Amino acid sequence: MRSRVKGVAVVMAAGMGCVVPVFVSTALAADDATLEAVLVTAKRADRVSKGATGLDLAIEDTPQSISVVTAEQMEKFGTDNINDALRLATGINVEEWETNRTNYMSRGFDIKNTQIDGIGLPNNWGIVTGSMDSFGYDKIEVIRGANGLLTGVGNAAGTINYVRKRPTNDVQGYLGVTLGSWDTKRIEADYSTPFTESGSWAGRVVAAAEEGDSWLRGKSDERAYVYGVIDGQIGERGTLTLGYSYQDANTDGNMWGAIVLNYKDGTQAEFPRSSSTTQDWSFWDTENQTAFAEFTYALSDSWDVRLSYNYRSYEDDSKLFYVYTDYFDRGLNSDDTGLLPWPGSWPTEDESSLVDLTVNGEFDAWGRTHEAILGVSYSRSQGTQFYRPFPDDDPSWYADLGAFPYAGNVVPEPQWESAIVDSTMNQRLKRAYGATRLALTDRFTAIAGFNWAEYHRDGESGGARFDQTESELSPYAGVTYQLTDNLLAYASYSDIYQPQDQDDVNGNYMDPSKGVNYEIGVKADWLDKRLLTTLALFTAEQENLATYAGQDPETGQYYYVGLDVESKGVELEATGRLNDYVDVVFGFTALQLEDPQGADTYTFVPRRTANLAISTTVPGLTQLELGLFGRWQSDIRTIDTTNGGAEGSINTGVVRQDSYATLNFFAGWDITSHASLRFNANNLTDEKYISSLYQVGYYAAPANYSVTFGYRF
Repeated sequence: MRSRVKGVAVVMAAGMGCVVPVFVSTALAADDATLEAVLVTAKRADRVSKGATGLDLAIEDTPQSISVVTAEQMEKFGTDNINDALRLATGINVEEWETNRTNYMSRGFDIKNTQIDGIGLPNNWGIVTGSMDSFGYDKIEVIRGANGLLTGVGNAAGTINYVRKRPTNDVQGYLGVTLGSWDTKRIEADYSTPFTESGSWAGRVVAAAEEGDSWLRGKSDERAYVYGVIDGQIGERGTLTLGYSYQDANTDGNMWGAIVLNYKDGTQAEFPRSSSTTQDWSFWDTENQTAFAEFTYALSDSWDVRLSYNYRSYEDDSKLFYVYTDYFDRGLNSDDTGLLPWPGSWPTEDESSLVDLTVNGEFDAWGRTHEAILGVSYSRSQGTQFYRPFPDDDPSWYADLGAFPYAGNVVPEPQWESAIVDSTMNQRLKRAYGATRLALTDRFTAIAGFNWAEYHRDGESGGARFDQTESELSPYAGVTYQLTDNLLAYASYSDIYQPQDQDDVNGNYMDPSKGVNYEIGVKADWLDKRLLTTLALFTAEQENLATYAGQDPETGQYYYVGLDVESKGVELEATGRLNDYVDVVFGFTALQLEDPQGADTYTFVPRRTANLAISTTVPGLTQLELGLFGRWQSDIRTIDTTNGGAEGSINTGVVRQDSYATLNFFAGWDITSHASLRFNANNLTDEKYISSLYQVGYYAAPANYSVTFGYRF
């Protein structure tokens, strides 16, 4: 049990929403005689995620909705990439609108901010390029609702916190081999060991390699991932962690854009599930590297200071093929011709780093013990996008595509020239933030915090220079009240501040989106605290949200306009263990998205979603475990912008996706105490549906299967 010393009281400055430290009686540092030695082995065994507020709060005590996808769930349901893992989370829409580009959405908006071990890393457009391996993460937390407190900027969607695997106190190892549909092959290994007899230093290495073809014509993927981390004790008060990860992912036959899904008269097209617009020479290769260092020092038994550094780099190379049309017309083109080709190549380099310094701990005031965190951070990134031109007078690539679906060899590869710089972007984010949790009574607590951010970007795009600096001070507040021993009520408020990367009709970056986010709810423990349920009501008002408006007929560039959007709805989640045999996760989301006139907007977002995961060991045969995961969403619709442009244009066509449900299944058998065999089936009912209507879409995977042999030691 930790001893407590008097340290720092934190009070709210009137009218400011900011946290100010006031020294009560003693300095932070305690005498050596009273400070217990920091034991890294104890920290490893009792790690607490701080993704929502930065405070040591359990999920049931946090005044926001949080879902967790654990490594165990990812393993059982065979989700070896981030996209598939996030489909297990309540209220998340995984919008795979291209084969190599994905957006994650919550409560009707893009999730544009992520955390790694609780450290905020903004993600610009919110686009994830390539398939990111999930094997290096111990869990993935999804914090729904505005969370600018720790990410610095944010909207009303939420934040994804990726929690890395760390070394363990005991020797642990795992080796797995998977064979699946479309000649998919995967091998993965995870090994952790102490380096010293006391366990004061330990390391862990995680590696995975995967390759396979696809249900889509001509598509194949290769991915290699490795992650290593060491941690240990420095003296009696300090701990140090160092880590590095590398992923190389290569895709051949990817789609840029996707399928044209409507005719000029508005009739929706229907094609085989394997249909693809790609050509045989298309590819998209990505390389991701991350590195991090964390040093934590115990100022006292109750206060820690942590200095962390995070680095990441991204590079890609691609040769892409896009199709569009101005006259895809069932009446004039009954053989499904009329598509026009457009090749492109935009290699990208991006590098970013972030330094974060925090002080957090407990303090005594007014006869009670409270918690607080104060922090500052600085991040910067540099990005360059290149462009490979090709001769305009070389008509070889401008071939007749013929009827769709066409073959992969109908358009020859252009004669690419050397790459030139197309655009540059430099970004800086300075932050100061703080939060405190005040135990006002035995049952009533209040959380208050602030975030100050100064955001700067400069660079060149389309031959024009830009240089912008903006700053914002945002408050955060939340309260919880323990109604009974098992029932907690909560409410929270947060400002919304999100810089935007979209251009207006004049080619200028749009102003930031701003707004407010409210949430109230109840959290209840059931069945001796084995089952946690959360019921939340939320509303968010976002102003000037960048919304696609069309294509400039003079420049050919896409442009956006600012739209005020209100999102409100209800979410329900139940997660835990029903008895000694059955684990369950159930989630349901219902929402409305309206413009200022009260009309539906963002109709590509499903208004209702539900997910249910059940896994059970068989009584009397506990070596056998069975599980089902089902996901349902309501119908959606959108304008197909590959067929002529924005809503209201002459070629407007609406694409619809009816409501649908998918069902995944697994069966696992523990052959011995070390060896196991698992069978996975995805889309068990072979449902045919469009992957996304976020921008464009294609047909998602049919029923597919895999078998995994695993060995633990």
